[in-house]
Amino acid sequence: MSLFWFVIRQLAEIEEQMATSKKVITREEWEKRLNDVKIRKEDMNKLVMNFLVTEGYVEAAEKFQMESGTEPDIDLATITDRMAVKKAVQSGNVEDAIEKVNDLNPEILDTNPQLFFHLQQQRLIELIRNGKIEEALEFAQEELAPRGEENQSFLEELERTVSLLAFEDVSNCPVGELLDISQRLKTASEVNAAILTSQSHEKGLSVVTRYQLF
Repeated sequence: MSLFWFVIRQLAEIEEQMATSKKVITREEWEKRLNDVKIRKEDMNKLVMNFLVTEGYVEAAEKFQMESGTEPDIDLATITDRMAVKKAVQSGNVEDAIEKVNDLNPEILDTNPQLFFHLQQQRLIELIRNGKIEEALEFAQEELAPRGEENQSFLEELERTVSLLAFEDVSNCPVGELLDISQRLKTASEVNAAILTSQSHEKGLSVVTRYQLF
């Protein structure tokens, strides 16, 4: 078992003990239990480097590499391209993001139908957001409906998205959250993870964020 997953397991066990116990654990007790998890400095450096790489902090990763001697799992030069994809999705430029992903590695979308569907779904959301109703309906029918016929989960997500068109005031729409910035961030995060996986980078730091050190 890798050090990363050993640490996560230890933290998970602590969290489980907290969840199953009727006693409310104090902040001091929580910190003490965290301190009992022994991690070598070089292993902690590895976790820090993984975080910097995953979140796209190129300059910080380069500086940390020089100061700590910690080697990243991927070429730092690839971070900029990955962040460009993530930024494109966060900005609503999904079509541009798809092109960038294919430039990096066409197999990412070819081998991940769920990710591709979610990107296409985000394109549909952006069309609806911009009031391009006819184009949105055409896009949904030609690009997403066929995938929904093959996958019940996709069909349900498509139906939720298209239901946005039934409301003039999306604030009263039960699925109005699809137009929130959080939906873009969710899709961007999924793309980011997929690219990291394709680069054989150990992905899992999103789990670490659940265990914030006070």
